[in-house]
Amino acid sequence: MKRREFLEDSIAAAGGMLIGVDPHAAQAAVTPMIGIQVGAVSFVDEGTDKVLDRFGEMARINTLFLATFTYGRGIAGRQIRGSPLPDHGAQEYDDSFRGGNFATPHPQYYRNTTIAPEKAPDHPGYDLIADVLPAARRRDMQVICWFEDVFRRDVPGFDQAMEIDVHGRPTGLACDRNPNTRNFWLGLVEDYLRSYDVDGLMWGSERQGPLGNALVASHAGSTTGGTIACFCPYCLDAARARGIDVDRAREGFLALERWAAALRAGQRPADGAFVTFWRLLVKYPELLAWEGLWTDGLRDIYRDLYAKAHSIAPAKGIGWHIWHNNSFSPFYRAEQDYAEFSGYSDFLKVVMYNNCGGPRLARYIQNIQRTLFADLTPEQVLDFTYGVQQYHEQPLARIPQRGLSADYVLRETQRAVAGVTPAVKVWPGIDIDIPTGANEKKTQPEDVYQAVRAAFQGGAHGVLLSRKYSEMALANLRAAGRAVQERRRGSAR
Repeated sequence: MKRREFLEDSIAAAGGMLIGVDPHAAQAAVTPMIGIQVGAVSFVDEGTDKVLDRFGEMARINTLFLATFTYGRGIAGRQIRGSPLPDHGAQEYDDSFRGGNFATPHPQYYRNTTIAPEKAPDHPGYDLIADVLPAARRRDMQVICWFEDVFRRDVPGFDQAMEIDVHGRPTGLACDRNPNTRNFWLGLVEDYLRSYDVDGLMWGSERQGPLGNALVASHAGSTTGGTIACFCPYCLDAARARGIDVDRAREGFLALERWAAALRAGQRPADGAFVTFWRLLVKYPELLAWEGLWTDGLRDIYRDLYAKAHSIAPAKGIGWHIWHNNSFSPFYRAEQDYAEFSGYSDFLKVVMYNNCGGPRLARYIQNIQRTLFADLTPEQVLDFTYGVQQYHEQPLARIPQRGLSADYVLRETQRAVAGVTPAVKVWPGIDIDIPTGANEKKTQPEDVYQAVRAAFQGGAHGVLLSRKYSEMALANLRAAGRAVQERRRGSAR
């Protein structure tokens, strides 16, 4: 691709991302947002200019989603051990990865939280935003700070922000109602927007409430059951303010926990799994009330971060990464109301990872069939899931090896675009080389090409190549660029 063509596309896309532009109308007039998630290690290993030039030339990238805060390996660090290293970057694993803030924390923004704003020690003296931002500006690329709800237990002060489970134990996860958690995220938003001239923010929380966790209603659930939380003092006070009986809620979740454990152990009640679950809901309406309490706590975080960001920089967008469980669990999907999101979102990155989606859907079916749907066969559970989630793919025996099709991306994009208001942009997350099991689906160039095409056919206002450049094969990156370039040529006709 010629540099002039790339710059023209980037400038047009930058205009289309401005707040206040109707994305439905703008889509036909400008090149859409073409983003990629990338962490500090890629710039340190390969060189900032080299990486950015590669993005522009191979995939026509015009927006960088920098992994600025995380303690997890999903969006930062090199490829995880056990998966092959890609054909670029350092050819060794970084097993000593710790994480933290990959920019420079400014202490004045964290005075109201006990959680220490740790600078990531992985690359001493390196500030991801300060390094990349000038180079991105020279290429007319936009920069979004991308941060997620993933901590380590040993972060100083985090022990005073953790959820407390139904047994009274700290979980290692942040409680969204705890002021230390909320003030940490508010401080991070203010720090990024006041300390750097970035173009926007994206935050993600790949978690669900206690009811979904008890049912192990996710692709990532543990075979021993999920965490039932939160019962910290802040959540107890919030429950009492709503008139929820705390003791009854605790009693109900303990009963639900025993019910789920018995089913996973192969013990089938005479009345069946579903009937006895429903019986628990009727006996303990506090179960659903507590689920709503947890979900509202997360929504309050979204609202608070949106309000804080817009109070500082009204013209800069802030949006959310919507967890992949949205594609599998109808219970989780019910709580991801796109219309409601529209009140506190400038954009949504809805995860539509179709390659790893096959293995993940199979794991979800395996998990939920051992609890709530134990009365059915796994194949029957999959058919039910296809019906209520409104997409139809391969049989259960095939999806781990074949993944999900581009039609899944098309349908999920159409649903998201129909669900939001016209002011909210929908940027489907397209997976490239996310690790899967030894005999499971691996990303191929044609998969990426078709997924990107499907997203745009579904009305997407852009695409976000995920989950991190440090695990992507270059051939797959080029395939995304081919789809983008073909769309550009088609729009020019």
